[in-house]
Amino acid sequence: MKASLVSLFLCLAQPLSACETALMLTMDVSNSIDVAEYRLQVDGLADALLDREVMDVIVRGQSALAVMQWSGEGRQAVSIPWTRLRSRTDVRAFAAQARAMPRAFVLSDTAPGEALTFALRQFDSAPLCERRVIDVSGDGTPNAGGDTRPAVRAAERAGVTINGIAIESMGLAITNFYRGAVITRDGFVITARRHRDYPRAIREKLLRELSRILG
Repeated sequence: MKASLVSLFLCLAQPLSACETALMLTMDVSNSIDVAEYRLQVDGLADALLDREVMDVIVRGQSALAVMQWSGEGRQAVSIPWTRLRSRTDVRAFAAQARAMPRAFVLSDTAPGEALTFALRQFDSAPLCERRVIDVSGDGTPNAGGDTRPAVRAAERAGVTINGIAIESMGLAITNFYRGAVITRDGFVITARRHRDYPRAIREKLLRELSRILG
């Protein structure tokens, strides 16, 4: 009996597996994203999560992921709530949810400032993790909503990193906007050359975020 009690105590005294990163993946579904481009984003995310190297990093860090979609003012929605990914099975299930995710909004403007504010609020219900990161992807500059910089400063005060994928069609206008007005000082931007390059970019970005490489 005594041995059983000691074993139970030792079991309960063991700390739960630590979560390295709480990562909020945010996806632009504004009017500039057509049906095929939306499909490239959700399939690209799902395929990146199923990549062997990405999967290993996620499981090793016992990471927590969530997905939200955003477009214009008042148009932000959590599509997949916070989920701890402790095994390859967990990651495969999350990837399947991402691939099957219905589009939340159509025919709407682009308001990244409101998207950042909404994403930041979601950490109130996130699992307790060592690092907190917002991953923003988009193909346009704002045409609705407020300035992004107050939300960026709020994230920095809260210890949340913001990184970005800038989806370009011509030049580097979106990349420069993300670098100057979207990411935090410890964040980074990866450029996707059109939407067809998004799957490559999101894989690279996930590896960099979850491998603790910042800036």
